Amino acid sequence: MIGLKTKIAAGIAALAMVLGYQSYSGWSAHKTTDARIAELDTQLQSSREAREADAVKISDLTAQLATVQDRVGVTAEDIAKAQKAAAAARKEQAKAESELRKSLDQHAKDVATLRDQSEEKLQAVRQEATSQIGQVTGQVSTVKVDLDATKTDLAANKREIGDVRDSLGRQIARNADELATLRRRGERDYYEFDLRKTKDMERVAGIRLQLIKTDPKARKYDVALQVDDSKLQKKGQLLNEPISLNVGKDRVRYELIVNFIDKDHIRGYISTPKDSVSGGTAALQ
Repeated sequence: MIGLKTKIAAGIAALAMVLGYQSYSGWSAHKTTDARIAELDTQLQSSREAREADAVKISDLTAQLATVQDRVGVTAEDIAKAQKAAAAARKEQAKAESELRKSLDQHAKDVATLRDQSEEKLQAVRQEATSQIGQVTGQVSTVKVDLDATKTDLAANKREIGDVRDSLGRQIARNADELATLRRRGERDYYEFDLRKTKDMERVAGIRLQLIKTDPKARKYDVALQVDDSKLQKKGQLLNEPISLNVGKDRVRYELIVNFIDKDHIRGYISTPKDSVSGGTAALQ
């Protein structure tokens, strides 16, 4: 009996445990379900808010799409106009290129014509220049021959002048004794003068003389000479340096020599061919 009671009590306790477990399990499941429902509500709310946000975005995108469509329509119209303008421009460019090509062709023809004409003129000029060069070359040859002859004449004249100078050097009287010796030879006539610096000219052997200035230290003097209407000055003349004068139509040679120089004072003589003073007219050189 006691065993049966014990078993019954144990069964009751086990049943109570089973019922308690079941009750706990039901409560726990209910609580989990409530939490899941709350979570689903939260997700549903989030989904609803997301849909509302998406609706706003869709509205904005729709407005932007309309704006873009308007802009695309304007751009398409502008592109059509631009294409039309470009076609017209290409047509004008093609026309201009055609005209330019024609102009260049004509220009090339003109250049070719001018080149041919220039070549002909150049050839003519070359021929003329060659002819003229030949003539000039012949003239140069002639001038060269004449120049060689002139050089020969000049050399002969130089020798003659040197001989005359040597002869004059031997015939110059440097003092009264040498002048007396020349007179005794009787080859020429001699006319002495004694000039001082004055405003007047002195006549000697048909020639007028005037002393301008002297430089005794350098043994130089300046003198003015006048023959008929011809007058000149000899400056820086040296002592015993002859001054040659061609006289008259026959150009007879006179010689003036100063053999004494002092302050504002000179002495010397004029040498003339025999008996030539009376009718002679002197030309200075």
